[in-house]
Amino acid sequence: MSAAASLLWVPFTLAAAAGQVLRNGAQAQLTAKIGTLGATQVRFVFGLPFAVAVLGLAHAFTGESLPPVNAAAVGWALLGGVSQIAATALMLIVMDRRAFGVAYAYIKTEPVLVAVLGAILIGDRLSAPAWLAIGTVTVGVLLASTKAGEVRNLVREGRMIATGLAAGAFFGLSAIAFRGAIIALPEGGFLIRALTVVVMGLSIQTGLLGIWLALRDRAAFVGALREWRVSISAGFLGAFASAGWFIAFSLTAAANVRTLALVELPLAALLSGRLTGRRMAWRELAGLGVVLAGLAILLVTAPS
Repeated sequence: MSAAASLLWVPFTLAAAAGQVLRNGAQAQLTAKIGTLGATQVRFVFGLPFAVAVLGLAHAFTGESLPPVNAAAVGWALLGGVSQIAATALMLIVMDRRAFGVAYAYIKTEPVLVAVLGAILIGDRLSAPAWLAIGTVTVGVLLASTKAGEVRNLVREGRMIATGLAAGAFFGLSAIAFRGAIIALPEGGFLIRALTVVVMGLSIQTGLLGIWLALRDRAAFVGALREWRVSISAGFLGAFASAGWFIAFSLTAAANVRTLALVELPLAALLSGRLTGRRMAWRELAGLGVVLAGLAILLVTAPS
């Protein structure tokens, strides 16, 4: 494999991160109107038609038949879908009870957890430089996302520590499970297998959350339909981001993808500063510098 081909996962990861930031913005508009769970399910319910359309286009473009779906792929996709829903719920609990920076620090331990789970569950093996990059980026996130007065909160309460780390672990497990589903498909190129799993995952999540809301929170379910313009936008961006993540998962270890995804941290900080005029504190600047150093290690030492 050429060096360019071996790094194909990089642009897909960056595109997915950008799509995720935009999707979060669209969902934020919905949260105040239809609630957190209602806004969360929009990415699945309204994203599924777009995912099916993209899969159809990939089938027409490549000429490849859709891969036969086996029990292993379905099992991995089910695990990934449920884990992602659980992670989101736990993340919202932490964010509701603690400062955003502290919650973010908990959850963005995900790359470390992805690396460990990937090695245990699907045999992803990372090089020593990749582990160094993951550790460096994680330290940078902790430094940039917590204020000096908040550091004590990272270790003060066992329950919040457990909840936050569980959120990161479930996010990590979902990434590993979706990569496992892609690997489990017996036929097809990386593109068609990845997009097939996107459709599988969104179908599972749409079914689970759709049934839950229909039975327990019909107002949120109907509200998403009422706010269809923003919901369609969020669904499209969600499907776009998922396609990028899954294609990247089909090309490299999930830990590499989720580590590079943290490029959103310096980008979001810079954008926020431009919009609000607020200057970043030295701690934030130092943390962002460490994050960028870790990402540089990851890219420079990526196998060619």
